[in-house]
Amino acid sequence: MHEACGVFGIYAPDEDIARLTFFALFALQHRGQESAGIATTDGETLQVYAKMGLVSQVFDEESLSRLTGNIAIGHNRYSTRGSSRSSNVQPIIVNNASTTLAIAHNGNITNAEPLFKELSDHDHTFRTSTDTEVIANLILSSPENDLLSKIRYAMRRLSGAYSMVIMTKNSVFGVRDPLGVRPLCLGTINGNGWVLASESCAFDHIGARFVREVEPGEIVSITENGVESYKERTDKNAFCIFEYIYFSRPDSTINGRLLYSARQAMGAGLAEEHPVDADLVIGVPDSATVASAGYAWKSGIPPADGLIKNRYMGRTFIEPDQRMRDLGVKLKFNPLRSVLENKRVVLVDDSIVRGTTTPQVIRLLRKGGAKEVHMRVCAPPIRYPCFFGVDMATRWELIAAQRTIPQIRDVIGADTLGYLSVDGLIKAMALPKNLFCLACFTGKYPVPVQLEMDKLALETPPTGQQSSLP
Repeated sequence: MHEACGVFGIYAPDEDIARLTFFALFALQHRGQESAGIATTDGETLQVYAKMGLVSQVFDEESLSRLTGNIAIGHNRYSTRGSSRSSNVQPIIVNNASTTLAIAHNGNITNAEPLFKELSDHDHTFRTSTDTEVIANLILSSPENDLLSKIRYAMRRLSGAYSMVIMTKNSVFGVRDPLGVRPLCLGTINGNGWVLASESCAFDHIGARFVREVEPGEIVSITENGVESYKERTDKNAFCIFEYIYFSRPDSTINGRLLYSARQAMGAGLAEEHPVDADLVIGVPDSATVASAGYAWKSGIPPADGLIKNRYMGRTFIEPDQRMRDLGVKLKFNPLRSVLENKRVVLVDDSIVRGTTTPQVIRLLRKGGAKEVHMRVCAPPIRYPCFFGVDMATRWELIAAQRTIPQIRDVIGADTLGYLSVDGLIKAMALPKNLFCLACFTGKYPVPVQLEMDKLALETPPTGQQSSLP
């Protein structure tokens, strides 16, 4: 399974919008580590600077100083549709005779392939293999006259998940799909500016104030006249519960719920559902640290740091291939023998997907002297792939789709294994069950999906590279 992308938008006259966008993307780096980009406008022209790499690798003082204007959008990418290559970095700029816009997108369009064919048959050209460009061309193809109506036209034809920011010469839009799969929120900065972000934590880092979440099916328009809102009809919600389990930062608030509190409650729920006699509780750093604290509090078993993390390593979860993921585990964690020696350890993690990383972590603990390792997992068994913006393994790669829990326990090398139940997870959320998409656990998708989707289905030989500042 791989991370969702991060998006950011800002309308702030008299502010250093490029630098503010840089710091916001830095705060959202956990959502995608393949590429980063910023597009700006000064009211006359749109320009973009986007490259492969982390935010800190892509931008420097020179590139930021040349991104001028009063409006900007930004993007961190992990590829869920289209390969990881430079021509697919975002934001992208598209235009026709009447409209020029920049767009950055988090999510996955499940009907991208038929839309791509339809648009290609009507002479729309594509230089990327992303569904983001499909969205952009669908907007441009609309028979409507104004951009808001064009976006609404596109929303009525799109299926799947999308939180996106769209920029023109004099405006920025925040758009969230009617299911509300991916998060998007609105804030204000320095009294006369407005910001949009995938997560509220980005606001804290740039001195902005959280105002509210963008609602499912909502379009937020920001211009010199302020903020206006338009709402498409929604008949169901399908917010991705993995935003709470893993994707979003614990200092973000989504659906009015602080993720730190939710993850603490997950750990407490695990302790209730799967108690065990043990000496220490350890969380896999950093994604399960908060949940392990909840387990320790509820169980009365002392928490401990048994694994030391190399802070310069990226998340193994979002490494683009298994070989790097395997190497990453060895480089990422080091066991503390003085803590682990001859101890019965409860190991808490956010999820088990393929079951390839977990055995390595357990072996590290045993190598460090642990005499028992009891695995506890915040996510229920993942038996079905996601098609809504998470580059998850196929069903045949998901360990819980192929094996029973006792079989998984044997494969990963744990003494015992306990997953938080779906009901226990919902209890930890303290939010209505019908708010969430639980398809990766239940197989009940909120909209029809093609069960074997190909993230590279839109691939064509590259015709050029993403434009950048000269």
